[in-house]
Amino acid sequence: MTNRQTGKLAALIGLPVAWATLSALTGCTSPASRAAETRQPLFNGRDLTGWTVKCKPADRGKRFWKVEDGAIVANSLGHEGHDYVWLVTDREYSDFRLRVRFQAYRESPGNSGIQIRSRYDDAAGWLDGPQIDINPPGPWRTGMIWDETRGSGRWLYPDVPKGQWVNKTMANPDLVFYYADDDPAAWNTFEIEAVGTQITARLNGLLVTDYEGTGILNDETHRNHRVGMQGHIALQIHKNDQVKIRFRDIVIRDLSSR
Repeated sequence: MTNRQTGKLAALIGLPVAWATLSALTGCTSPASRAAETRQPLFNGRDLTGWTVKCKPADRGKRFWKVEDGAIVANSLGHEGHDYVWLVTDREYSDFRLRVRFQAYRESPGNSGIQIRSRYDDAAGWLDGPQIDINPPGPWRTGMIWDETRGSGRWLYPDVPKGQWVNKTMANPDLVFYYADDDPAAWNTFEIEAVGTQITARLNGLLVTDYEGTGILNDETHRNHRVGMQGHIALQIHKNDQVKIRFRDIVIRDLSSR
């Protein structure tokens, strides 16, 4: 289309409409609209479509995961003696940027977390892969990376030797963690990015994890279980723990083709 034809079109149908028509004809999109197109919600706000509960046979009748008021709710309060119970995405991801909002409670004494690049072994009843921790009883631990992978089973970030534990001095002292008991409208926001062997996590805008996993995430142990570099995302109810936590606004941007 020539400049003269463009001018005629604008005069005939109005400039805003003309530019919209031209954009459609030429395939022009703004960077913002292109970015928005690549963001996908993992939770529809109504039901657990796109997710599957994974657990050992003895726990299959327990309804710890449900949807209430537009949020995914994990609630095992009053129940002990269960094993790990996971809510796992049906799709797999490799490089991505994930945003999750979660609501924690002081009444919840148990642990949760967000598994990334993980995989559930139905025969073994185990989920392998790295986990971004959520720990309401001791919120300073939130954002640290624990490796659930069989043959690893240790803290990756902070990097402490297998068999040793993290402590509060290793956490970001500026970390902010909100409880719904104090403000029912308060939600925490996690932004987790995994690109290659680099994993970062931001909690309420603050960088709490910056992990480079070359030689770990892609080592033989992780390759054997097909985790570390690609896999599912999962939400956790920890073994034997009484947990109450809510998740919503779960959105992912696939960076694998970037």
